[in-house]
Amino acid sequence: MLIGVIGKTNVGKSTFFVAATLATVEIANHPFTTIKPNVGVGYVRKKCVCKEFGVKDNPRNSICIDGERFIPVTLIDVAGLIPEAHRGRGLGNKFLDDLRKADVLLHVVDASGSTDAEGRPVPPGTYDPVEEVRLIQREVDLWMFQILQKDWRKLVHKAESEGKFEDLLAERLAGLSITKTHIVKALRNTKLKNTKPSSWRNEELMLFVSTLRKIAKPSIIVANKADISEAQDIIKKMTRELKDNIVIPTSALAELVLRRAAKKGYIKYLPGDSDFEVVDESKLTLKERKGLEYIREHVLKKWGSTGVQQALNKAVFEVLEMIAVYPVEDPVKLTDHEGRVLPDVFLVKKGTTARELAYKIHTDLGRTFLYAIDARSKRRLGEDYVLQDNDVISIVAAKGI
Repeated sequence: MLIGVIGKTNVGKSTFFVAATLATVEIANHPFTTIKPNVGVGYVRKKCVCKEFGVKDNPRNSICIDGERFIPVTLIDVAGLIPEAHRGRGLGNKFLDDLRKADVLLHVVDASGSTDAEGRPVPPGTYDPVEEVRLIQREVDLWMFQILQKDWRKLVHKAESEGKFEDLLAERLAGLSITKTHIVKALRNTKLKNTKPSSWRNEELMLFVSTLRKIAKPSIIVANKADISEAQDIIKKMTRELKDNIVIPTSALAELVLRRAAKKGYIKYLPGDSDFEVVDESKLTLKERKGLEYIREHVLKKWGSTGVQQALNKAVFEVLEMIAVYPVEDPVKLTDHEGRVLPDVFLVKKGTTARELAYKIHTDLGRTFLYAIDARSKRRLGEDYVLQDNDVISIVAAKGI
């Protein structure tokens, strides 16, 4: 699973990326700070099952803090896009190619309206971020359109002679992490399923591509710089006019400040919290105290959070429809073979079965699967059992096969 962080230049993408991953990347107030994509690890936050079971866990592939499980996900911060990026402007094609493997996009937007279409600073409120969203989404559409258009006639001719249009198209777009399931859904949604692709004009092809992008590369709008006063009305407008999009008010800079302060031990704060607690005020300078109070008043009290953690959680749990499952070896003690309690948590797609989970853990475990045991009820579960969110599951497999 890969989360792509996109947007035009100079909107706070790199700040968002650093805040989400605490990685070290260059941050500057000018276009094209990010030339090569930055890849890092962020975390989605979820209530851990340890408190429900009354145990002290020993996480191995994740982190548990005060009963909150932080599960790693991979983020890629792609350099800023500008109009005509699909034609190579601003190194656009290179940047768009970096998105090929992304499963979901976090589209960072300057919600204060203080950067124009090229990413140049302008007075707050003078540029419309709604237009910005539409421009960037169109750039991604045109990029995908160009990829398909190159050998469209050849592909269509082969598809119509062999009768396998969806399969051939899925093969053609496999490099973009687009599957046959995505294609079938896009054909159905556009009502093009029962039409001949050879009869499609550019308009039909663009409609198909745009619909496919929404399905295969879904996006969340990260309305950044939400602490600036002009942002409040603009975010209302974005929510109203971009009805097909999830819009999350965000202050990436506020999140970065809070995470760094927490890391130094100045405050107690977990990503996604609605407030923070100062641990030792004597360690803070007057400027730092004022900065933290500004964040509390203009971000946390106003929006309920900084939005960074919420964006990650929405992307994974709502848009990608992932659930958390805890595999254990001993369904009574909730341990692995080394005695670690609730050591791992897997993010899997809704609808995943017990056997499919076994394959994710290890190929041999899936191949020799016998049954699973639900740690709560101690029931035996068959291979077709559909996993539920927060399931704690023990896989039993045949030995010596």
